[in-house]
Amino acid sequence: MPSCDTMNAFKPRSFRAALPAILSLMLAAFAVGTTETIVTGLLLNISTDLSVSIAASGMLVSGYAIAVAIAAPLLTILTLQLPQKGLLLWTMIIFIASHIGAAYADTYYGLMVMRIIAASMHGLFMGVGVVVAVRLVDANNAGKAIAIMFTGITVANVLGVPFGVLLGQLYGWRSSFWAIALLAIITLVLLAITLPKLKIKTVTLNQELTVLKRPAVWWALLTTVFSFGSTFVVFTYIVVILNDITGLTGAHITLVLLVFGVGLTVGNLIGARTTDRWPIPTILISLTLLSVLMGVFTWTAATSTAAVITIFLWGMAGYAFVPGMQLRVMQHAKEAPTLASALNISAFNIGIGGGALIGGIVVASPLGVSSTPWVGAVVTLISIAILLLSIRAERNKWGLSSRSIG
Repeated sequence: MPSCDTMNAFKPRSFRAALPAILSLMLAAFAVGTTETIVTGLLLNISTDLSVSIAASGMLVSGYAIAVAIAAPLLTILTLQLPQKGLLLWTMIIFIASHIGAAYADTYYGLMVMRIIAASMHGLFMGVGVVVAVRLVDANNAGKAIAIMFTGITVANVLGVPFGVLLGQLYGWRSSFWAIALLAIITLVLLAITLPKLKIKTVTLNQELTVLKRPAVWWALLTTVFSFGSTFVVFTYIVVILNDITGLTGAHITLVLLVFGVGLTVGNLIGARTTDRWPIPTILISLTLLSVLMGVFTWTAATSTAAVITIFLWGMAGYAFVPGMQLRVMQHAKEAPTLASALNISAFNIGIGGGALIGGIVVASPLGVSSTPWVGAVVTLISIAILLLSIRAERNKWGLSSRSIG
């Protein structure tokens, strides 16, 4: 059984001393980020093997996102009083078991159950893991710690998903789940070694729920939904855009997606360097650039070189604000941040689903897929408006500077 010792008090370390533990959390984020979307590249394999439709196989992706959104806050409430190190280790153990179960699943419904279990552990781990990452360092490095952990998600899209899909294509879709299980086992060992024993904070469920009565927390969550969702209005149909409008096919589209993933990673690293010093400016500049780039993509999509450049910059802008949004939610709930953090993980997934839904409506309408970029830009502008309104309300109420409310 993983150690759950809660008697040792823990003080934040220097960033360098905390880095091994933060990198272990990043590897865990890489594992959950890979498994979330890997099925998109294995739909045909799974549908053929389990004798279900492509649409049914697609539910393994959307069902996962829904499960993350629901499970993150619910499981956080149920496990609030458990030691965080032990909780993270047990969460990873169940995550491993779900992937072994998925590899052995011989029915669609069996696989769906394993996916829901994995998604539930994903939501719980990311919600609690971010809080742990922040506890490991002093306040001046909180944004950097969050950004490094979230780098695991971006690298998963650049390397984890393509490699996992390739493995599944070569050796069968079950091999992809075995590979993720093996990665998670390695992660479990590293977490056990590098995570310090964290004393349980004396925060009650009532305190966690009381924090959620603050309008600022919900404004921040709403900003997350719209800001993150705007990208998926377009990205959900990016392959169609690249094929039908840009005129790319096959390997060229794969390379463009890789460029987008590199942009995400670069943006996250930029956010890591700027969020702690300039939290609000980082978010505002990133979202403004994101809106402009999506609008511009309406025209640059027609030319391959311009499209690739736009997509790279879009990836940068589309993830540079993520550490700041997570930190903002936690700062508004700093006395009891765990449930608020989990809700922000839910908000990211609601944004993914909502953005894809809006994109689908646009594609099915007379506007067509070519209009998704400017619609995504409008959704981004809505997120900026929500953020500015919340900042104004906070300043009027407390007389705070942008630094103190960041």
